[in-house]
Amino acid sequence: MDRRKVLGLIIGSLAAPAAAQVVTGEALAIDVAKTSSCGCCLAWTKRLEAAGFAPTTRDLWAGELIQHKLKLGVPEDAISCHTATIEGYVVEGHVPPEDIRRLLAERPDAVGLAVPGMPLGSPGMDQGDDREPYDVLLIRRDGSTEVFASYPGS
Repeated sequence: MDRRKVLGLIIGSLAAPAAAQVVTGEALAIDVAKTSSCGCCLAWTKRLEAAGFAPTTRDLWAGELIQHKLKLGVPEDAISCHTATIEGYVVEGHVPPEDIRRLLAERPDAVGLAVPGMPLGSPGMDQGDDREPYDVLLIRRDGSTEVFASYPGS
């Protein structure tokens, strides 16, 4: 590899740590808070692992988990079953790994992303070829949301 490419990688890694981790193959650490009995949360973390993330999980009682979500700035109408944090952002529910990577690359001034509810066919909610349409929402700091990505149904 020539010196310019190496220098570019070094500069890029200083400007965007998440991008550097992808280039070097280092897994992105993500902390997932969930309840102990939720199978779809575990399925979602498996999807994250397959996509190059390094999830750690911790179990909370249901009431604690709701308080945790609200404290982090997740609006009530955007709540799902698990809540993750990564590099200062919140990831609520069954957000696809590629949308998390896009969030980290674009770095908007926002709380994070959410997939409200538990839509069939979203990562971790896989049930064969059946899919419900769903949106990934960007949660703004004022609590408002806007569509970040949309996924069609089958």
